[in-house]
Amino acid sequence: MFVDFSRVDTCYVVCGYMDLRKGIDGLSAIVSGKLALNLFESSVFLFCGRRPDRFKALWFDGEGFYLLYKRYDQGRLEWPRSTEEAQKLSPQQIEWLFHGFSIYQKIRPAKIGILT
Repeated sequence: MFVDFSRVDTCYVVCGYMDLRKGIDGLSAIVSGKLALNLFESSVFLFCGRRPDRFKALWFDGEGFYLLYKRYDQGRLEWPRSTEEAQKLSPQQIEWLFHGFSIYQKIRPAKIGILT
């Protein structure tokens, strides 16, 4: 079973660099201890190491934890590196992230009508 990110209540991206050698226990200690977030709500926590072509996702499905690892063959993620915090992402930002775009896209307002 894979995580359908559109059905998860909250998706957090843990900013900065993470040691991707950490497993479920190490990453969950960071989420609950350092970030003071609840591991057991309907949330996915995303972690990225120094290489922007791979990430890990930690998710609790109600029975146990999943630790997902993804490495892109081509392309890379635009991961926020500025701080060591967790940012809550919107569904649109998740799409941008997984398609290799920055989560800080500049959105133009849609045109309402054209006068001729």
